[in-house]
Order: sequence, then structure tokens, then C-alpha cells
Amino acid sequence: MKITPQCVVALTWTLKDTLGEILDELDEPVEFLLGGDDLLATIEKRLQGHEAGDAIDLHLEPENTFGDYNENLVFLEARKLFPSGLEEGMTFDGAGLPAGCTPDMPTALIYTVTEIYPEHVVLDGNHPLAGIAIRLSLQVESVRQASEEEVGQGTLGTGFFRLAPHPPGNNTLH
Repeated sequence: MKITPQCVVALTWTLKDTLGEILDELDEPVEFLLGGDDLLATIEKRLQGHEAGDAIDLHLEPENTFGDYNENLVFLEARKLFPSGLEEGMTFDGAGLPAGCTPDMPTALIYTVTEIYPEHVVLDGNHPLAGIAIRLSLQVESVRQASEEEVGQGTLGTGFFRLAPHPPGNNTLH
């Protein structure tokens, strides 16, 4: 079966930056819904017409993936607002940030703790791959027709390339 909109494709991949550094490797196949919110449009477009067993190499610039890095999505917050076990790399849903954080922080984003100081915490609302050109080597493991339920949900819930809503005035992907 060839890949068409409204089908489910199982993929494995190796994701690298432009220097060849491996950023992510998916050895076990994961299913994604085409025509939904699981994959970036540029990836979906390149998958069209392929079938199980095909290998696809993509070079994607930031404007076709997670957008440019936006320094306005980096916030310095009081350390006392966060739990004592806070560590760099932890993430917080913007809708569930502790009371007392900057009131105009976009709530539709996921914030990553990038630095911890005695009095402050740095929260970054950019996608971890924002501003980075990536090389993605995909292997199509299987293809099947999506069920009506899967199409209705718009996602299989895998989320790696899922698009989150962007803050007002910001048209980049997250």
C-alpha cells in the first residue's frame, strides 16, 4: 500500500543536526497518522507515494520544522516558586505554571528549565529543535488505512512532531 492522506504509517528514524550529531534515534517503529497533527507538513508531503520498505532522507530548515529560536519565549522566574527537587531539563505545561510567574507567559507552550540559579530559574518556551536545521533519515516500516476513529481524533497521540498552538503573534511551529 502506498502512503496517502488519512493513512497510518509506522516509521523508524535517525534525526541529526547539520554537523551529523545524532539528536534522536527511533529503533522501534512508531505509528503516525498522515493528514492529522502527528507529523510536520513537510514530512507528510515527502512520505506521499512511498510504501513499506522505503528509506527517505530529508534536510529540513527551521522554517519547515520548529521555527527560528525566539528569545522572547525565555523567562527568568523566581526560584522560590518552584519545587525543591527542580532540575535542568524538567518541563512545565504553560497552563500549569506556579502562581506568581510572569503573567503574560503564553500558556499554550511547554517550558523547559534550562538553568537554575540560587534566586532564579530560566524557563524556555521554544521547542528544543527551534532554530536548528535537521537531517532526518526515515524508514517506512508499514502502511495501513486509518480507521474512522483515528481520522476523527486527528492523531495517534505519538506527539514527537505534534504541533502545539502558538502564542498570539508567533507563527512558528512548536
